[in-house]
Amino acid sequence: MAVQINPSILSADFARLAEEARAVEGADWLHVDVMDNHFVPNLTLGVPVVESLVRATDTPLDCHLMIEEVDRWAPQYVEAGASSVTFHVEAAAAPVRLAREIRAKGARASMALKPATPIEPYEDLLPELDMLLIMTVEPGFGGQAFLDIMLPKIRRTRELIGKHGLELWLQVDGGVSASTIERCAEAGADVFVAGSAVYGAADPAAAVHALRTQAERATARASWACDD
Repeated sequence: MAVQINPSILSADFARLAEEARAVEGADWLHVDVMDNHFVPNLTLGVPVVESLVRATDTPLDCHLMIEEVDRWAPQYVEAGASSVTFHVEAAAAPVRLAREIRAKGARASMALKPATPIEPYEDLLPELDMLLIMTVEPGFGGQAFLDIMLPKIRRTRELIGKHGLELWLQVDGGVSASTIERCAEAGADVFVAGSAVYGAADPAAAVHALRTQAERATARASWACDD
C-alpha cells in the first residue's frame, strides 16, 4: 500500500500560502485545517481560501474540518474544489449520509476521531468511507507533541480495515515527524499529515521526501503490510 505525505498548511506562512503550497508540490496532498473556534479553540480559514488554493496549486487539497454544523458545511468544501473532505464524527449529526453526499459530489469522504473517541462503535461505517483519520494530538493547534497512547488505536483500526477487506486509507495527524512517523507506519497508518516537520524545515520538499522514505521503510517491515 502506497505511503502518502500530506503537508499541513497550518504550519505554513499564511501571508504566502500560494508560495508555500508550491514549495511542497512533491507531496501527495496539501492538508488544509479548517477551524471555527467552536468545535476547537482556534480559528483558521474557510471556503474562500480553499477556492484560492485550488487555483494556486496542482496538489489536491485534503480539507480537515474541525467545525460545528459539519453536515451543513462539508459539501461546500467539495464545491470549493477540495478533493478529499474529512469531518469529525463527534460533530456530525448523520455521518453516513454526510459521507455519501461528499462522495456523490465527487470527493473522497473521510471521518476523523479525536484521541478519546474509540474506533469500535464505528466499525459498521467503515465501508462508507475512503479514509479514516486518527488524531494523534488533541485537534485545534499545530506543533503539539505526539501522543504515543494512540498507537494501539491505530493498530486496532488497521485490524478492522483488514477484517472487512477494505481499501481504506488510514491517516494520522498530530506530532508526525522524523521521530514518530515510523512508529505510525508500523502500527498501520499509510497517510501522514506533517506540519512543522515540513514547513519548519529549511527545504520543505526535501523534508517531504525524507519522511516518505522513513514511512516506506517502516511499512516494508510492518506485519500488517506483509499480511496484506
